[in-house]
Amino acid sequence: MRRGITAAALAGVLALVATACGGDGETGGAKSSGGELSGTVTWWDTSTVGSEDKVFKKLAEGFTKEHPKVEVKYVNVPFGEAQNKFKNAAQSGSGAPDVIRSEVAWTPEFADLGYLAPLDGTAAVGGAKGEEGEKDFLPQAVASTRYNGKTYAVPQVIDSMGVFYNKKIFKDAGVEVPKTVDELKTVSKTIKEKTGKTGLYLRGDDAYWFLSFLYGEGGNLVDAGSKTVTVDDAAGVKAMTVVKDLVDSGAAKTDATDGWENMQAAFKDGDVAMMINGPWAVADTYGGAQFKNKANLGIAPVPAGSAGQGAPQGGHNLAVYAGSQNLDASYAFVQYMTNAQSQATAAKELSLLPTRTSVYTRPEVAGNEMVGFFKPVVDKAIERPWIPEGGSLFAPLVTEYTKVLTGQTSPDQGAKATGDAYRKLLKGWK
Repeated sequence: MRRGITAAALAGVLALVATACGGDGETGGAKSSGGELSGTVTWWDTSTVGSEDKVFKKLAEGFTKEHPKVEVKYVNVPFGEAQNKFKNAAQSGSGAPDVIRSEVAWTPEFADLGYLAPLDGTAAVGGAKGEEGEKDFLPQAVASTRYNGKTYAVPQVIDSMGVFYNKKIFKDAGVEVPKTVDELKTVSKTIKEKTGKTGLYLRGDDAYWFLSFLYGEGGNLVDAGSKTVTVDDAAGVKAMTVVKDLVDSGAAKTDATDGWENMQAAFKDGDVAMMINGPWAVADTYGGAQFKNKANLGIAPVPAGSAGQGAPQGGHNLAVYAGSQNLDASYAFVQYMTNAQSQATAAKELSLLPTRTSVYTRPEVAGNEMVGFFKPVVDKAIERPWIPEGGSLFAPLVTEYTKVLTGQTSPDQGAKATGDAYRKLLKGWK
C-alpha cells in the first residue's frame, strides 16, 4: 500500500472487506426477509453537469423502479476532485460512497490501496441475460478493471479523442480537415486569414490532451513491461516541441486555467474552428450557438505526428467500495447501470461509447453518427499503463505541459522534469 495510508485505516478497510465479502467474493448487505434488496446505495457520479448527469441520474432512478425498497442517493462529484475525495473518504473510513464512477486509470490504484471490493462471482459482472454476461465486454475495456488477477470494476463507457471542427468555418475558409500536424498549422493560418478565427483551442491545463501528440511522435509515458520511464526520451521532447510550436505559430490558443470551460465556450461560440475532445463532450457541444444545427459539428481523427496518428484509450468504470454496508444492492446497481439497455440509452442520448459488443448492433446505437466515428478510433486507441500509479502520472506531466505551453520552460526541460518526477514516484524504475 502506498501514499501514507495509516496502519489503523488499512486494518479497518481490510476488516470491512473480510466482514462484507467473506474474503472470497461472497455477498453481504441489506435484504428484506423475503430476499428482496433494500437499503441505500450512494453513487458518486463524475459526469458532466448539465448534460451527462441528467441522463445518468434518470437511469439510476430506473433502478429504484425495479428495486423499490432500495434508495439510490445520486451525488455528482466534479471529476477533478473525485479521485482524491474518494481516497480521503475511504482511508478515513467515513463518507465514501457505495459505488463510484472511476476513471479507468483510477481503478488499479484504488484496488491497490484496498478500497475496492473484488467483483468476481458477484452480480455486478454478470447479468440476467446471456448476452449481457462478462464475455460481452470489449477486451480493451475489461483490461482496466483487473488488478493482480481479480476484477475490481465493471466498464461503463469507453472513449478516445478526435478533432471537433466547425463545418461552416471550414467552408467559409475553403479548407479541408487537417490530417497531419503540419496540415493543422497550414489550415489554421488560412482560417485566420479568411475568417479572423483561431484554428485550434489546445487545452493547456489537462495532460490527457497531450497524449495524442505524444503518441503521434511514437512516444509514451512509461514502458510498464521493462519498468522504464519514457516520457523524457526523444519522442517526448519532440511532442512537447510540437504543442509549443502550435501555440507560438498562432495555430492554436491555450489557457492555463479553466481549460475545459474556456475551450468549450470558445468552440461553441465559434471563436475557434477546432478543438480536441472526446465523445463525452458531444452533448454539451450541441448546446452551443454554433451547433443548434447538429450537422454543423464535424469530427475527424487527431492530426498525425511524425510517427503516425495516436489517440489514448479512456473511459469510466463503476466500482464498489470495499467498506460498503450494502454490498448486494451495490452489486445489483452496478450491473443495472452497465447492462445492455442502460448502455444503449447512454449511447442514444449522449453519444457515449458502450463497453458491450452486443450494444453496437442495436438500431438506436448503430445509427448514431458520433458512435460510428469513435468506435474505430477506440479500436485502435493506445492503452495506458494499467498500473496503480497510472492516475498519478498526470499531475507532474500537466505541471510541465502547462509550463511549456505558456513559455515558462522549454520542451526539453519540461520533458526532463516530468521524467525525473516519474522516477521518484515509480521506485526502482529506470
